[in-house]
Amino acid sequence: MKEKTVGILAIVLCMCVLGVWGVNRLAEPRTISVGGECLTSAPKDRTAITIRVTVVDKSAAKSMKLASAKVAEMNEYLKTLDVKVQTSEFNSYEKNEWNRTTQKSEFVGIETNIALDVSAKNVDTIETVLTKFAGQPDVFVSNLRMFTSAETLKPVMESCLEEAVKNARSRAEALAAGAGKHAGKMLAVSYGSSGSYNTRSTANFRLAKAAVMDMSTESYAGGAITGKDTDVSVNVSAIFEIK
Repeated sequence: MKEKTVGILAIVLCMCVLGVWGVNRLAEPRTISVGGECLTSAPKDRTAITIRVTVVDKSAAKSMKLASAKVAEMNEYLKTLDVKVQTSEFNSYEKNEWNRTTQKSEFVGIETNIALDVSAKNVDTIETVLTKFAGQPDVFVSNLRMFTSAETLKPVMESCLEEAVKNARSRAEALAAGAGKHAGKMLAVSYGSSGSYNTRSTANFRLAKAAVMDMSTESYAGGAITGKDTDVSVNVSAIFEIK
């Protein structure tokens, strides 16, 4: 009798669980998944240049010391200008060159490279930097470019993200309307973004001031500076409730 009672209780409990599960399944909202996009642009508000110091010496210590001293001298001068400076490269390695006469690789010395990325709001400031350092011994200037700063890009990206979500809701409304429904609250969303800066680097060069930049035109003669804004793209994937 006791075993029969336990069996009945087990069956009743199982039916209750199945009933609750069925109610929950029926309570789950119907949803629709859509994508939304936003394409816009942001102005390029900073101009940058890379200044590299390259020193080769038989002594590793002297190579690093000479390169570091030159960079310290450059930094002292850059402190007097309205620029941002960041060290983008610092390496020292053994340099070998192929000797065609002996047909073998020969040790040249220890090469130390230190590069600084210098940027400014005013392109005239970058011209001043170029005029100061271009042509100096062991100094190479490269990668003249324009870009959009993070401070300028942030509000543009946030506004574009909002627009992409609105675009997703509009699509959800249009799709739901086909079934005589409408899109309710957004249940989930994810996003991705990208920017196309449309610049390209220049090769290392040593140029006089007159050859560096044509200030009367919008573009740098070598092609690294362009007047085109930064393209900004935001894509979202959203899930809306159907009502």
